[in-house]
Amino acid sequence: MLDYYTVRSLGGNGRKVSIMLAETGLEHVVHFVDIEKGEQKEDWFTAINPNGRIPAIVDHDLPGGLRLGESGAILVHLAEKTGRFLPAEPKARAQTLMWTFWQVGGVGPMFGQWSYFARTAAERVPFAIQRYRDECERLFDTFDRNLAAQEYAADEYSIADMALLPWMKPGYAGLMRAMPDARDRWPNLRRWIAAVEARPAVALAMSCAEGAAARIGHGASSAERV
Repeated sequence: MLDYYTVRSLGGNGRKVSIMLAETGLEHVVHFVDIEKGEQKEDWFTAINPNGRIPAIVDHDLPGGLRLGESGAILVHLAEKTGRFLPAEPKARAQTLMWTFWQVGGVGPMFGQWSYFARTAAERVPFAIQRYRDECERLFDTFDRNLAAQEYAADEYSIADMALLPWMKPGYAGLMRAMPDARDRWPNLRRWIAAVEARPAVALAMSCAEGAAARIGHGASSAERV
């Protein structure tokens, strides 16, 4: 049994784990962390993820329980736990991990910064907006070239695709709003988005916060949460 900590709004990082849970059918309880109230900074939560960010899990199937934050680490752990979506063959495994952490280290931060400066920042900084949009375009170019040779990020469907879709889909929509004349750009990326989101588990996880949870933990005390 897993406890899964996320937020109701489910941004890109949360949806990665929701997709994995829906794909594997692992029994879990969802706990919503109220970040508006700062629950992610409370002691009970930082005992699970010292970085004070969602998503996080507690895996009760391991002796003493495993408390784990960071979405990439969670995906790898759940893949190894189930033996699914992370190839055992060394080269295929390495490629899958490369694209998974390409998202963690590149796509997530760059799209997050572009969104912040373009939509949220109190002060409009054109240089920052352009800088991060340019980097997002470069990342899309990189991924589109990769997809020209294969159906998925790392040949077969994997945790890399789960990590990338919740960022690439809204990122693509954002770039199309900013660049309406680029509709024919990134054809392989468009094909990949359609293929991944057509999977029933992905459709479920992208449309609701539960991620196919066995049940949702409402009103649990801090002690019960961990």
